[in-house]
Amino acid sequence: MKDLSRRQQAILDYIESFLDENDYPPTIRDIQAELGISSTSVVDYNLKVLEAHNLIRRNRNISRGIELVNRGPGRRKVVAIPVIGQIAAGLPIPVPEDLEGVEPLESIELGSEFVSDGGANLFGLRVKGHSMIDALINDGDVVLLRHQETCENGDTVAVWLKDEKETTLKKFYYENDRVRLQPANVTMEPIYTDPENVQIQGKLVTVVRSVQ
Repeated sequence: MKDLSRRQQAILDYIESFLDENDYPPTIRDIQAELGISSTSVVDYNLKVLEAHNLIRRNRNISRGIELVNRGPGRRKVVAIPVIGQIAAGLPIPVPEDLEGVEPLESIELGSEFVSDGGANLFGLRVKGHSMIDALINDGDVVLLRHQETCENGDTVAVWLKDEKETTLKKFYYENDRVRLQPANVTMEPIYTDPENVQIQGKLVTVVRSVQ
């Protein structure tokens, strides 16, 4: 724009490019560091000029309070994770064996900063039961799992029990010639089974709390 100095145009361009990349605005210190400006007060002065030209709006009470007038505030990028059924945290209950082929019942939205690969390998299951309460996994919570078929001892996993045709959420331990599926509830006994009866369906990534 003709009425802007070279520095002011550079600041405006940087704000636009930062929003395009991150979907939230830069801080004054981000602008200072990126453009090699001598102090934050110089950045602040030039932002006031941009405000006077009605190119930006600012909320000075927050660190990322810059808004481009022509596009509104940045929106947090979110990833929708499909919730495809429920899983027992107690006695096993049946769920579809082929989890990947199930139509989602609902979805959970997470900020993209919390998931990798765009959440492509993640799925959710709603918990039924109380056997994982000591791991802060409660009845009604949604567990988000990464689809994988291997795990390490101590991992919390969704396990398909082939003979029972049921899936359960437990901590996994391989012990000599058997697998121990350990609940996180001192009142409940572990499940012991043959390794050939076990198919890992996913490893726990995080828990989304139920507010009910």
